[in-house]
Amino acid sequence: MTQGLATKYEINADMGEGFGRWKMGPDEELMPFINAANIACGFHAGDPTIMLKTIRLCKQHGVKAGAHPGQQDMFGFGRRKIEVDSKDMYALVLYQVGALKAMLDAEGVALSHIKPHGELYFYMQRDTTIMRAVLEACATFKVPVYACQNEQQEAMCKELGIPFQGEVYVDIDYSPEGKLIPVAQSTTATPELCYQRTLSATMTDHGNDIDGKEFCFGFEGKPFSICIHSDHPTVLQNVKGARQAVDEANRNRFPKESEVAPS
Repeated sequence: MTQGLATKYEINADMGEGFGRWKMGPDEELMPFINAANIACGFHAGDPTIMLKTIRLCKQHGVKAGAHPGQQDMFGFGRRKIEVDSKDMYALVLYQVGALKAMLDAEGVALSHIKPHGELYFYMQRDTTIMRAVLEACATFKVPVYACQNEQQEAMCKELGIPFQGEVYVDIDYSPEGKLIPVAQSTTATPELCYQRTLSATMTDHGNDIDGKEFCFGFEGKPFSICIHSDHPTVLQNVKGARQAVDEANRNRFPKESEVAPS
């Protein structure tokens, strides 16, 4: 398991999203197909035991272990709009990532990245004060922050000394403006659709919005991460479609990096 930005196309997925006896995604079955896990830190989902179990799964499968902080909203799975003061937001993110890092340290596993969850991600796009609060908390850990291409966020990451890791979502839709559409408002993804979207993004840097019109992601040849949602009912089929496309793209675009096993 390594830290730093992706050197080839990869797949990330949100993991450890359960609580007590309640379980959301098929983490054990999903882990062999991904490169990076975004581990819920206890606010939108997750608890200490699940967090530790997920870290050990990452260790077992050689998957990068990252933090997945969210709004303090377990009842709404971190997908409801909740107004938070920027000082509180800074503390909330620092608290969640810090808790996961303590567990990672205990297991001898590096914190590889941070990826805001659900409504926290959208909140950052709407409110630059919140974006700065989240990123200032992330800057403490000096690891990449995952996000869709966003010039403002990328510039803020650079200012704060944070590596910016671009990503593409293939199991939810994009608006005509090229922005993500929340999970609840997106069409149901299929393995075929995930394969086609992944191949288009990796090989042509283009995608299609919800109206079927083509747009450019703007990665300009830089390797990025493909996100798969573990709480989708067809996630195990979706990830296989995405994995096939990612492997094809890596063989074509980054042949030297593809000769070694995924990190």
